Amino acid sequence: MYKRQVKDSTPQAIRALHALGLKVAMITGDNARTAQAIARELGIDEVVAEVLPDGKVAAVNRLKALGPLAYVGDGINDAPALATADVGIAVGTGTDIAIEAADVVLMTGRLTAVSDAIALSKATMRNIRQNLFWAFAYNAALIPVAAGVLWPSFGILLSPVFAAGAMALSSVFVLGNALRLRRYTPTPV
Repeated sequence: MYKRQVKDSTPQAIRALHALGLKVAMITGDNARTAQAIARELGIDEVVAEVLPDGKVAAVNRLKALGPLAYVGDGINDAPALATADVGIAVGTGTDIAIEAADVVLMTGRLTAVSDAIALSKATMRNIRQNLFWAFAYNAALIPVAAGVLWPSFGILLSPVFAAGAMALSSVFVLGNALRLRRYTPTPV
């Protein structure tokens, strides 16, 4: 009997994706019985089995209708689905055509890198929102002061030298906040 080999990192990767609040679907050309057995063993939420490469594209389009979709693949047959997905993620140990079709290429064959990449992208977006908020708040507060809005009431006027220094300091804070991402490590599941 044929037994499909599952990568060692797959169960941990699926747990990590579930921990991020994501659903996991498997689209495969394998027979339905084998695919369902693997899905039960790994905790995969949805299975689409016995599909050809164009069937993978149709399945990706159907799943995209439910919300944003990332597709992970490594083979020639995955290339059309990688190109169709909102985000195509190729495993770095995969074929050249899969790597070319993907938006993101993992530099490892370890599937937990998928959840690591998603967690890093969420941290990056959170960092961008923080930087935009603080830069906007800082500028909204200090530009009127630099323009002299406090002069009529309080006699306070910000020197152009201090205004330029304050603007530079704002940039330093934003850059420092962004550099925190260099120390980012995903939390293990």
